[in-house]
Amino acid sequence: MIRLFRLLARLPLSWLHRAGVPLGWLLYLGSPVYASRMRKNLASSRIYPERPALKAALRHCIAETGKGALEIIKVWFDDLEAVNALVECRTWPVVDEARREGRGIILLTPHLGCFEIAGLYIAERVPLTMLYRPPHVRWLEPLMVSGRSRGKGNVSPATLRGVRTLYKALRNGEAIGLLPDQAPQAGDGVWADFFGRPAYTMTLVRRLQKQSGAAVIFVVAERLPEAKGFLLRFHRFQADDLDERSMNREIENLVRRCPTQYLWSYNRYKVPAGAKRPVIGVNRPDA
Repeated sequence: MIRLFRLLARLPLSWLHRAGVPLGWLLYLGSPVYASRMRKNLASSRIYPERPALKAALRHCIAETGKGALEIIKVWFDDLEAVNALVECRTWPVVDEARREGRGIILLTPHLGCFEIAGLYIAERVPLTMLYRPPHVRWLEPLMVSGRSRGKGNVSPATLRGVRTLYKALRNGEAIGLLPDQAPQAGDGVWADFFGRPAYTMTLVRRLQKQSGAAVIFVVAERLPEAKGFLLRFHRFQADDLDERSMNREIENLVRRCPTQYLWSYNRYKVPAGAKRPVIGVNRPDA
């Protein structure tokens, strides 16, 4: 399987993106649950209040999701030099400045654009430890681990041991990477509004930052038109008091810059098993 992916990774990004568009539609038309979630999440964001604009945005979301699925092959399995050549970045000095402080860096990459290439770009330059949740499809896990463990990248499963690895990396002044809009397990989150709806939001970022004093930097790899590559943007979170609500607001701001590249099909508003359902109208995170 890896040999096949390495062959496919040599294809131009434009070919993979063109093939990704029908794949996106196949996923959408083949799963009513998937399609319904994408439509509902996009509509409830109120980014597109007018119906014609919403319908056009939905079509773009379907295509962008398919592109994102196939571009992972290139990111994980093509030569590192070729992958890095796809990235345009003028904001890396934000990371350099945070490194000079010596307290570690928490890099937050939402499900927006090509978040996989963001991690690879960072791990080519600094040691990066990333937390991951094993996929439901078992055979994908070794591919994921292999693809994300290139350069100076290191991955740890989302377990207590994995969290301890993150704390250790920060104590050593290194960088860690997290998906801040990934729904945590019961007990590891609080309810905080995300585009006007309560979303179970991880408390791990706040706890890591409070204990380490690390800098918090958001990073987005926006997909450029016509498969011209990716624009990587680093933005330091400047809030005096990081909490789940302010973190979600920052993610909202990033999503609004390229909303059709957000993974609206992700089940962001699910109630994890064992978690109490949110009280409608209350958006203050628990203490």
